[in-house]
Amino acid sequence: MDRENSTVVTEFILLGLTQSREMQLLVFVLILLFYLIILPGNFLIILTIRSDPGLTAPLYFFLGNLAFLDASYSFIVAPRMLVDFLSGKKVISYRGCITQLFFLHFLGGGEGLLLVVMAFDRYIAICRPLHYSSVMKPRACYAMLLGLWLGGFVHSIIQVALILRLPFCGPNQLDNFFCDVPQVIKLACTDTFVVELLMVFNSGLMTLLCFLGLLASYAVILCRVRGSSSEGKDKAVSTCTTHIIVIFLMFGPGIFIYTRPFRAFPADKVVSLFHTVIFPLLNPVIYTLRNQEVKASIKKLFNHNIFTL
Repeated sequence: MDRENSTVVTEFILLGLTQSREMQLLVFVLILLFYLIILPGNFLIILTIRSDPGLTAPLYFFLGNLAFLDASYSFIVAPRMLVDFLSGKKVISYRGCITQLFFLHFLGGGEGLLLVVMAFDRYIAICRPLHYSSVMKPRACYAMLLGLWLGGFVHSIIQVALILRLPFCGPNQLDNFFCDVPQVIKLACTDTFVVELLMVFNSGLMTLLCFLGLLASYAVILCRVRGSSSEGKDKAVSTCTTHIIVIFLMFGPGIFIYTRPFRAFPADKVVSLFHTVIFPLLNPVIYTLRNQEVKASIKKLFNHNIFTL
């Protein structure tokens, strides 16, 4: 039976983060403040890297793209979530749900691959410094950037293709504040065991392998750095430590959500809130606060603007 004949659901009702009106108001204020304060910081990072000729190294090129990905990712869930807090009935159309799901995995998958590319960049810079300029050429950087965008697209289109094949003919209440694979699959009126298994392999296994691979690569880098006496030892350790913090913050929630059977757990909504709203805004800020060059460039940019006013 084709999807048009088997799917009668045209919209999904989002039950939201909490049913408590007071708690909804508190979360709304906190997310709004967080969003308005941190989101401009991501654009400031992009502006600083693009305007400072001293920040042309591949590390800053990828950091600027990370800020762009995170800023884009934060627009998928947070704005609609803030609007839903103020509305009585939280409804999203079937097409809107699929679109939200696609962009979540498109940008999220691309960001995961970007962290892999950034780990490769650090490995070459620290462990193979004599080969760095020949390996990390501008053309190679752009090729890797294109590859991660394509990788994110392929990862996401697989998710969407599997969802579109499922019939939705009954319940349409999603026990969350956004559309994602685990919640949507549970509403399908058919046996979803095979689809869930494919989803776990596509999202869960990919997330887990990237996480373990990244940890292993940074462990090698740190061992190499700690055994050396180079002048840039402290800077390299600081950079790698920052990357490891971001890896745990990004992949931890993803592993929790996608590497297990799609069953509801009490912590799911909190983990999802952190994964879709809070972390994307914090990610580049963590990098910036621990990077002296970027902080110095931001101060220079502010001072220049002040004196030119």
